[in-house]
Amino acid sequence: MIKDIKGLHHVTSMAADASTNNQFFTGTLGMRRVKKTVNFDAPDVYHLYYGDEVGTPGSVMTYFPFGHMANGRRGTGEVGVTEFAVPMGTLPFWRDHLDGKGVQGLTEGTLFGENRLSFAGPDGDAFALVEAEARGRTPWSTDTVAKDVGILGFHGARFALRDVDATAELLGFMGYQKADKEGDVTRFVIEGGNAADTIDLEHLPGAAPVADQGAGSVHHIAFAVEDRAAQLRVRQALMDTGYQVTPVIDRDYFWAIYFRTPGGVLFEIATNEPGFDRDEDTAHLGQALKLPTRYEPHRDKIEALLPPLAA
Repeated sequence: MIKDIKGLHHVTSMAADASTNNQFFTGTLGMRRVKKTVNFDAPDVYHLYYGDEVGTPGSVMTYFPFGHMANGRRGTGEVGVTEFAVPMGTLPFWRDHLDGKGVQGLTEGTLFGENRLSFAGPDGDAFALVEAEARGRTPWSTDTVAKDVGILGFHGARFALRDVDATAELLGFMGYQKADKEGDVTRFVIEGGNAADTIDLEHLPGAAPVADQGAGSVHHIAFAVEDRAAQLRVRQALMDTGYQVTPVIDRDYFWAIYFRTPGGVLFEIATNEPGFDRDEDTAHLGQALKLPTRYEPHRDKIEALLPPLAA
């Protein structure tokens, strides 16, 4: 069993419009944009990162806003719901706040005894706010979302799967333990990691088509390890078990490896090092356009192609 996974690192999704996406996360949800860079494989597309003050692993939602991309089709074989943690007792604020912003799909409920507020993002993204203990986390604050109600980071994610058994076995190998079951949803929790330590598997046998990715879809979900040495241990363990894992890839703010799960979800293992302050100080995170080294000679052309974003 792998012992190096520390919970979630980040979740990466796709969007149809960069400005709408930026406004939703920084304005409506009150998160901080901690990095403005580009897709490593498509430098005419932003890669935007939103999180807490410093982009702590376990707090960061990232987006590829492919202009005018068609919406994805929801189904199985994907991350069905991305869940953010908010302080205990704050859902009434969030219900009123999101309703006032015209957010769609607001639905209150409970799961595993936790109060939650489900809602849709601009591209039909499926999100939920879950009341949780702070566990040492401090939210970013804005003029409309104060620190005492702000998003703490991730609570976890829920996968939508036709068959959960193989993914459950993989999570167990990664260090997650089965914690509870409610209806068709089984909860797995990892001990000794960060506070973004929950994965839920929703069993949907034949109930939905296989997901077709597009705007509003999660592209991949990343799990955190402390450093590159831990990442190499995880990579070798996965390969020894038969998984096809990519070589280590330098993503500037972390090192990454990827593999496809039996249920169809793309997993990444990302290092906590070096972090988002490696190329700009904490006070100015996410303000300047940062480019991978190989694209720096083409900065003028790239900047001309990218739409302007509000600060």
